[in-house]
Amino acid sequence: MGSIPDYKNKELSFEVRAEDLVARMTLEEKVMQMLHSAPAIPRLGIKAYNWWNEALHGVARAGTATVFPQAIAMAATFDEELVHRTADIIATEGRAKYHEAQRYGDCDIYKGLTFWAPNVNIFRDPRWGRGHETYGEDPHLTTRLGVAFIRGLQGNDEKYLKTAACAKHYAVHSGPEKDRHSFNAVASEKDMRETYLPAFKECVKTGQVEAVMGAYNRTNGEPCCGSKTLLQDILRGEWGFAGHVTSDCWAIKDFHEEHMVTKTAPESVALAVNSGCDLNCGNMYINLLIAHREGLVSEEQIDLSVTRLMITRMKLGMFDEAEAVPYSSIPYEANDCEEHRQFSLELAKKSLVLLKNENKLLPLDRKKIGSIAVIGPNADSRSALIGNYFGTASRYTTVLEGIHNAVEPGTRVYYSAGCHLFKEKPGLAAPGNFFGEAVAMAERSDVVVLCLGLDATLEGEQGDVSNEYAGGDKPNLDLPGHQQELLEAVYKAGKPVVLVLMSGSALAVNWADEHILAIVQAWYPGAEGGKAVAELLFGEFSPSGKLPVTFYRSTEELPDFCDYSMRNRTYRYMKNEALYPFGYGLSFSKFQYGEVKISQKEINAGDEISCMVTVKNVGEYEADEIVQLYLEDVEACVEIPKWQLAGMKRVHLRPGEAAEVMFTVVPRQMALIDNEGRCVLEPGLFNVYISGNQPDVRSLSLSGNTAARTCFRLAGERTLIEY
Repeated sequence: MGSIPDYKNKELSFEVRAEDLVARMTLEEKVMQMLHSAPAIPRLGIKAYNWWNEALHGVARAGTATVFPQAIAMAATFDEELVHRTADIIATEGRAKYHEAQRYGDCDIYKGLTFWAPNVNIFRDPRWGRGHETYGEDPHLTTRLGVAFIRGLQGNDEKYLKTAACAKHYAVHSGPEKDRHSFNAVASEKDMRETYLPAFKECVKTGQVEAVMGAYNRTNGEPCCGSKTLLQDILRGEWGFAGHVTSDCWAIKDFHEEHMVTKTAPESVALAVNSGCDLNCGNMYINLLIAHREGLVSEEQIDLSVTRLMITRMKLGMFDEAEAVPYSSIPYEANDCEEHRQFSLELAKKSLVLLKNENKLLPLDRKKIGSIAVIGPNADSRSALIGNYFGTASRYTTVLEGIHNAVEPGTRVYYSAGCHLFKEKPGLAAPGNFFGEAVAMAERSDVVVLCLGLDATLEGEQGDVSNEYAGGDKPNLDLPGHQQELLEAVYKAGKPVVLVLMSGSALAVNWADEHILAIVQAWYPGAEGGKAVAELLFGEFSPSGKLPVTFYRSTEELPDFCDYSMRNRTYRYMKNEALYPFGYGLSFSKFQYGEVKISQKEINAGDEISCMVTVKNVGEYEADEIVQLYLEDVEACVEIPKWQLAGMKRVHLRPGEAAEVMFTVVPRQMALIDNEGRCVLEPGLFNVYISGNQPDVRSLSLSGNTAARTCFRLAGERTLIEY
């Protein structure tokens, strides 16, 4: 009896096994393995495998699965542990579904273990339609949550991956959607290193992400899926990335059809593979056989890519018996189970952001409400629960259903859509046809819950949207269609109004801020989101969510959408006062911050510094508080962010209870990026602010808080450190 081939020998490393397996393939077989829909090679025991699967906020597009709040809602929790737990559940359900599909020989799209998530692009402009797939506008928040999500998806086994995560879209990618196939994003070295690249770097170096997806656009003239700068020099050279790179879907053909950097399909695929793009979402890599024949790409380069792909499949246990792979025993019953649905509800509750609560309208006392009007196009909308890249929940709870289930027996619940989400008129009816019904219901009610906003038909990916807007991006920050008119008409009925905004991005609700007593930003809160909203309204918990994006007052104050300079963008560089600032969110309770205690008042380059503050719940409600630390470099020699988020921690406090919260600020957080893109520790004064929000005037005014503050001095000489 002969010995087993090396690629089947579990005692050898995955690298050695993969190299042996690839050496046994023909050139044609290798090339076909580089397509996202890779065929079987029966003689080598290789099953067909489709690499394309999605898991942005739950296993997507593959039937029933738990539908969690959208990524931007997860970001509003400011909570790494919650995001890690979410991704771990998604991986559990992905495994459950994958193994069941394998039992029936189903190797179709969305059935694999390679998930193309998370999206760690920076949400630099509120008009971008795909911003709700991200963790917001801040590099630190995006980095921490992206790493947490990756670790949750990939598991903690020393040998095997639970599933494989993919950081996308690398890099400098955030609209416009309609131009993404031909657009050239121009970014300075400073903006690259300070804003656009940090999250990807940490996903690679700290998160050990298995895959990276290139973006459609060019960055500084190079197509991202064929960029020597991004893929060779930075990703593999500087950061030491050892996993595989995949193209975005059909991005390679853009090289010669849209970007015009190559002339033919063989030239395009050669550029991609020679630059380090291993997997082609699409079918362009079939042209590699021609490219090889024409001398544009070597078989050794193809071998390198296929070896990387086989290593990933081996890490997922696809070449070993089930008994050897710890995750293969996850039963199908783990998918969409009650425990997971309950966690989705808890995540939704922690993601809701209370933007305004004048006269303490909230929480509502259900015993004092005889009738309540639930109005608006998003009040009974499942689409407003799920965002994009979603799975199918086994049940949904809209806001209307949540309120129906939450009110006291005998309470009358009135409902009217009021208007279409964005269309001029519903069917054959005249514009404003339902306003009368909505106002009549408001007049008959003790309180009105008005559900306005967007859904993924109004903001999303090019090709996924079904409206007149440009490729999925928003033309402005206004409420679409007749929603503003509905809001004003209902307000005139004279009853207390709670505005529930369901959207994946900022809306300029200036009129509502002036007139409406209570405003809740609910995002796209997942399948059980309506229950979470209802529980907030009736005070079953105190809201703790914080804004992961700035809510601007208008698009007029924003730079051109196509301008990728960070000047006057996001809280870090904006000049005007925000409507609602990044990091802001109210509670039903009140928190008091003590004096910040700091480990040293003067440190040398390379030293860490510890900061501690006591936070006390001085309000009437048991509540969570998101404690945020912002760092300000007071004496920088170049333009830098006015201050930056450098730490966040969730604490749960009963009334009268206090907790000590500790942060460590590391040298990289003290460093600035100069105009040449170098990472520099400059001697000088640093301010440290710790509070439940930013230390800006608007945040302090809205919250009634004062930020605890201290300072320290960095001594010594100007020092270059690793980026």
